[in-house]
Amino acid sequence: MAAPEQPPLRRTPLFEATRAAGGRLVPFAGWEMAVQYSGLVQEHTAVRQSCGLFDISHMGVLCLRGDGAKDALQSLVPSDLFRIGPGEACYTVLLNDQGGIRDDLIVYDRGWRPGADGRESHELLLVINAACAEADTAWLRSQLEPAGISVRDHKGAEGVLLALQGPEAAAHLERLVGESLAGLPRFGHRDLVLRHAQGDAAGAAVFVARTGYTGEDGFELLLSRNAGLALWAQLLADGVVPCGLGARDTLRLEAAMHLYGSDMDANTTPLEVGLGWLVHLDMPKPFIGRAVLERQTAEGVTRRLVGLQLQGRAIPRHGYPVLAAGAVAGSTPIGTVTSGGWSPSLEAGIALALVPNALAKAGTALAVEIRGRVEPATVVKRPFYRR
Repeated sequence: MAAPEQPPLRRTPLFEATRAAGGRLVPFAGWEMAVQYSGLVQEHTAVRQSCGLFDISHMGVLCLRGDGAKDALQSLVPSDLFRIGPGEACYTVLLNDQGGIRDDLIVYDRGWRPGADGRESHELLLVINAACAEADTAWLRSQLEPAGISVRDHKGAEGVLLALQGPEAAAHLERLVGESLAGLPRFGHRDLVLRHAQGDAAGAAVFVARTGYTGEDGFELLLSRNAGLALWAQLLADGVVPCGLGARDTLRLEAAMHLYGSDMDANTTPLEVGLGWLVHLDMPKPFIGRAVLERQTAEGVTRRLVGLQLQGRAIPRHGYPVLAAGAVAGSTPIGTVTSGGWSPSLEAGIALALVPNALAKAGTALAVEIRGRVEPATVVKRPFYRR
């Protein structure tokens, strides 16, 4: 029997521009994306020391509108959404009935805004993972539309989402918008105008959020196709380094930021993967999975996500077995590497791994089995890298 035909890979509006910039393209979450341009280490270093630019237009962006939008969404996440107001955002997770994580996302509160009919409604923007976008959208519609909340694709196939990241990101963006961004805090957001941009980006509207996935200061920018293409070209001409998925992964791993589908999924709860700070059991409102999280809070969890640093040049990868200290190759694993790789900043192999709670304390000696060799590892505090 012939294998089922796979759907064609999707392409972002910047596909040709990324290819022209030297991007090496690979399949990712159903998209054809650049994994690197000049080289992973060069791109990683640019973000740590100056500024890098990522095309992240594959990510989903949803708009929730309705008078009770925040109340309705509150029933699906464990974080108190009423701790943020207009112009603010928070990171959180969507849960299932077992307290497992459907997806992680950022919620942006846009306040009360007029719709196409001129009527004002509360508006939230959600940025969700590309691999989960279709499932998230369908599920959110099933949960929220009966409550009178509209759920629509805010970016569409032609929208562009860029991540401008690094210590020089603010200076680059300030020149383009013609104003200081010193008053825009982390997780703050604004609608701005590219007053000093060129070509189709000149005078274009841009949604600017001081968020990112690198552990550095930076911004995520949502704008139209033509404006996005022009802005990409102008930033590269100004010396900003184009960066691919490879550097995005090493940067987020050093910052101990979770990757959905690897470090967390529908079978792990926030408390098990070190996201207990997202769980606000002090709020009275019910939410899906709350009973499981209350029980885990009272009884404790049996496993926990930890950071590991390896010795020498050993490089851990997703799925590698974690062993007890002193174990030999082939021993029964006590845990699993969920994300791993080489840290250009630390010049060491680092990993996130799920291990028994009793072995999760910083300083605990463990090991990782890598292609038949047992490599010593130590549980370390996260993040691995901090500016």
